[in-house]
Amino acid sequence: MSIDFKKGDGLIPVIIQDDKTLEVLMLGYMNEEAFAKTETEGKVTFFSRSKNRLWTKGEESGNFLYVKSIDIDCDQDTVLIKVDPIGPTCHTGSRSCFATSYNQNFIFKLEQVIADRYDNPKEGSYVNRMQAKGLKRIAQKVGEEGVETVIAALSETEFDFINESSDLLFHLLMLLREKNITLETIAKNLEGRHK
Repeated sequence: MSIDFKKGDGLIPVIIQDDKTLEVLMLGYMNEEAFAKTETEGKVTFFSRSKNRLWTKGEESGNFLYVKSIDIDCDQDTVLIKVDPIGPTCHTGSRSCFATSYNQNFIFKLEQVIADRYDNPKEGSYVNRMQAKGLKRIAQKVGEEGVETVIAALSETEFDFINESSDLLFHLLMLLREKNITLETIAKNLEGRHK
């Protein structure tokens, strides 16, 4: 990877994004040494301008940012690193350094929670109870929730419609997992159909 460190007097901005939810977690800066260490160790290391030294995110808190992918912009002077964050990213204890009232991409997080329940069953989990009932019951549940969503849209309150829509999306995510289809696959298909 060729990065132009000269444009920013030896430092480049680095955007950190959650690999699963795509939520932007933070912005930091790297010099060549920090970038090389990040690539080598697989944990994000910045150059701290206030400490004037290399700083591995999580070195004190244990909230490391494990690298999943690294992309360089078209001008080769900004980096996007997708990570698997361990714990909150912000020093305030928030998941992101950017104040948002909710995770705009929570549906991707929910997809991961469902996948985790499949891979690591948890006693008392609704997902695992539905999984035990099998494909037919999960598909049937999607149909039931679809009908309930339509009824709520036509004759119930906005609150009811929001709840039924949420139930429908949740069960659709379960059905996708049961069929080993990801949201990414669906998104790519929709993008391909959008001409």
